[in-house]
Amino acid sequence: MNTALWILTVFLAVAFLIGGAAQAFMPKEKYRSLASSQHWVDDFSAGHLKAIGGIKMTGALGLVLPAWTGVAPVLVPLAACGMALFMAGAATTRFRRSEWGSMVGDVVFIGLFAFVAWGRFTLEPFW
Repeated sequence: MNTALWILTVFLAVAFLIGGAAQAFMPKEKYRSLASSQHWVDDFSAGHLKAIGGIKMTGALGLVLPAWTGVAPVLVPLAACGMALFMAGAATTRFRRSEWGSMVGDVVFIGLFAFVAWGRFTLEPFW
């Protein structure tokens, strides 16, 4: 189970690190044009997008760095909980905009982050 949790955690961390970097470092218009599912960007300012990107990158690093360095590994499941809450906010935005197909992806991410948190709190804790 430890291997499965590591694979899932690294996958989530890489995905959110890349996504967060794109949000934080690309101009709003360029990020909006990346995919047809990025209409939610219209609800936020450029500064908000950079902050959201920063949160994604911080959460991604929090998923792996504490365990890899051995410094406060209890932060890994806490980061997973935080990212699940973050994605709940994303799903709420999709719900408000009636973007049901995209909201399904957000709910899947919530489940994956919840699984990582549960796995690291109970099945294979680092401490």
